[in-house]
Amino acid sequence: MQRCIALALKGAGHAAPNPMVGAVLVHEGVIIGEGYHHAFGGPHAEVNCVNSVPPELQDLIPRSVMYVSLEPCAHFGKTPPCADLVVAQQIPEVVIGCVDAFSKVAGKGIEKLREAGIKVTVGVLEAECRKLNRRFFTFHEQQRPYVVLKWAQSADGYMAPPGREPVRISNPYADRLVHRWRTEEAGIMVGTQTALLDNPRLTARLWPGKSPIRIMLDLDRKVPGSHHLHDGTVRTLILTADEINRDQPLVPQVLAQLHRENILSVIVEGGAVLLQQFISGRHWDEARVITGQAALGGGLPAPVLKHALMQESNYIAGDRIDTFVPDTV
Repeated sequence: MQRCIALALKGAGHAAPNPMVGAVLVHEGVIIGEGYHHAFGGPHAEVNCVNSVPPELQDLIPRSVMYVSLEPCAHFGKTPPCADLVVAQQIPEVVIGCVDAFSKVAGKGIEKLREAGIKVTVGVLEAECRKLNRRFFTFHEQQRPYVVLKWAQSADGYMAPPGREPVRISNPYADRLVHRWRTEEAGIMVGTQTALLDNPRLTARLWPGKSPIRIMLDLDRKVPGSHHLHDGTVRTLILTADEINRDQPLVPQVLAQLHRENILSVIVEGGAVLLQQFISGRHWDEARVITGQAALGGGLPAPVLKHALMQESNYIAGDRIDTFVPDTV
């Protein structure tokens, strides 16, 4: 199952809105095939696993055990049901990491396997398998995208100098890390002031991979068409007063809209006011804070995390990268 998880991670940034899944076929303790879900719309992990078995070993498939990090699907989507494939291949035993949260699967794949006489074991490394697809599970179980908050702050806790003129806080290596993070999420969001003053591109141009859907809050349509977020290079969702009711809390409306757009996860990169709204309403799942080495001596204060636990802390060329998760107590 650990190998399944390692394989599944190779699909990060490409499988969504499908989950990342890895599968391994084992005969008498020896791996004879393995696969993972490479990209949305393509063959699932179980298909790639079976297809990877060399011709001279294919007669071993009906005498092997398939390990898969997520319950095989039982419905027709972009591809045929994987549970049907397992049955057709006469695989006698399947070990599953965790049950699928998607309503069209949710136990139906396991049921189909057992009805075919296949021995099924569920819950091996379940916590690890759920963590692997925490975006997918959050989306389907909580009806909202998985939310990652990200910002860079100076050594003395400011996001920008007093005049808001552009200033580099993080180093080029940290910038590349941020662009890698962008490839791993479905969407990236900023508020009106950040779009106006910083004119960001919000792409993953510093890292190989797909740029996320850009999401801009612009209730009053203040951001001019000459700004990068209107350049048409990447799909961009602009939320205006047509979608957002000013008399209702902002963030829950935004998250509901993103859920309707089938956006599994979003990284919120500013500004400070928008980030603080996510924090204050406890509408977040992970926060990544980059602290640069220089002080600004004043200016725009960085958001203040509340009800947070530090998960890890690392350094990259002198900048500190802290990752937090909500304190559920």
